[in-house]
Amino acid sequence: MTGYSTEVGEENARMIRESAGFLRAADRMATVRATRHQAPGITPQDWAVVAEMGWMGLRLSEERGGVGFGVTEFCALAEELGRGLLPEFVVSSIAIAPLLPDALLGPVLAGGHIVIPAWYEKLGEPDHVEAALAGDTITGTKRFIASAQAAHSFLVTTGQGAALVEATAPGLSLTTQALVDGGHFGELALTAAPATPVSGDVARAREEATLGIAAYLLGMAEACFAITRDYLTVREQFGRAIGSFQALQHRMVDAYLQIELARVSIAKAARIIDEGADDAEVARAVSRAKARASDMVLLVTREGVQMHGGMGYTDDCDVGLFLRKAMVVATAHGSAGWHRRRYARLADLRNSRLAA
Repeated sequence: MTGYSTEVGEENARMIRESAGFLRAADRMATVRATRHQAPGITPQDWAVVAEMGWMGLRLSEERGGVGFGVTEFCALAEELGRGLLPEFVVSSIAIAPLLPDALLGPVLAGGHIVIPAWYEKLGEPDHVEAALAGDTITGTKRFIASAQAAHSFLVTTGQGAALVEATAPGLSLTTQALVDGGHFGELALTAAPATPVSGDVARAREEATLGIAAYLLGMAEACFAITRDYLTVREQFGRAIGSFQALQHRMVDAYLQIELARVSIAKAARIIDEGADDAEVARAVSRAKARASDMVLLVTREGVQMHGGMGYTDDCDVGLFLRKAMVVATAHGSAGWHRRRYARLADLRNSRLAA
């Protein structure tokens, strides 16, 4: 982004957080519980708010009817979506909006048409692609598509580029797998399915979506931490609030430090993208942030459940919702281990070039 201003980005991020206040409402977790194990995985009311707030156009230029905000603002929104456990596919759908053709933007921005990316094919290998685009048809299999039943169209990546495929297209078969958080993954089997190729930087959109998921995990951890902190002030043992026990205080401080380190890493990666860094630097920053966020959210949510004792594992306890979601989303767009390996590979390449 040319002419990026840190101050403007931070002010925009503040306004976005305020606009997403409904995700912090006291009854928010009741809405989350009501949508679990239900197709398509998001309530009409929640999706209507996404459209009304203009969030689908957040990364879309003003010339194309969007808001024209940067990745800093996008991450602020993703963080709030994580706080309220809005289905994580929304983050990726926002990231790919700039890739969509003008003819589809109207319905997408109005909330009448949902496009979900279908990027991945092989467990643990985000870069593995066998699906093939031949002219205007796609053949192949795409897996791990979050909330696939909500999609009207899929943005499918292939070895020859990306293309849009209607969810009702001939040659497309969708099967789903239930997940521990109450959501589902979809698997697309495509056999010469009609497709419309798209232009644009698909790889950069995927990097932004990955960073958005890291911010989503940060929001989840923040909410879980707050719930746990409040519980420690009211739960008593031996006539004292358990939050006064030094051992638990130390564990909470450790969790807090990991949250703040992840926050800094995500903010730095967003700024790097907004300032127009090259692809290699962006990839390094995104992998650093995603690896840290994935490890951090599992630590915070597990600690939250343990500090609630036996009831932390029950379905009625809110921290359990965050743990279940963390178990699903922490590996989305690449696990912590995969991103550490990618970062090491890119760092070695960079150091070799500097030495030369």
